[in-house]
Amino acid sequence: MPEEDLEKQIKSLAQKMESVEASLDKVAQPYSQLLDYIERFQKISGSYFRMLGLYQRYGAISPDLLIPGVKDSISRDIVKVLFERDGQNISQITDKLKAMRGTASRRIVRERLKLLEEKGVIKGKGTSRSKDYWLTPEYVDKWYDLLGLSPGKKNGPVVGDGR
Repeated sequence: MPEEDLEKQIKSLAQKMESVEASLDKVAQPYSQLLDYIERFQKISGSYFRMLGLYQRYGAISPDLLIPGVKDSISRDIVKVLFERDGQNISQITDKLKAMRGTASRRIVRERLKLLEEKGVIKGKGTSRSKDYWLTPEYVDKWYDLLGLSPGKKNGPVVGDGR
């Protein structure tokens, strides 16, 4: 008889333990979500401080920071135009540059596009008569890495879908 009582007590304790475990799981769930939010916040704030450091160091935060070999401002402005919207042709890029700079020549824009294409910053798609230009995925990835916002992470936007 005492063995039966002991078995009942053990079963009762086992049920109570399961109940306690279930209650702890319910209570712990919001805390695990909170930890995820804190981790995400740390990544975002780290990226923010990294951008502030870039701004302090260079006076601006611009994609042209990644192409120090390109000295002329027209090429840098072309990169900025394509970063705003990928997949533009020479006419669209020239019009955008005219709006930014006050003047732009299709001939010069075509020359700079060729230079940027040779440096691997952009790539052209289409025929010689109708060609659209895109930032290369490597260049966009370098930009996000510089900012600490890799495209594979959830906190970074994806640019240039049409690549």
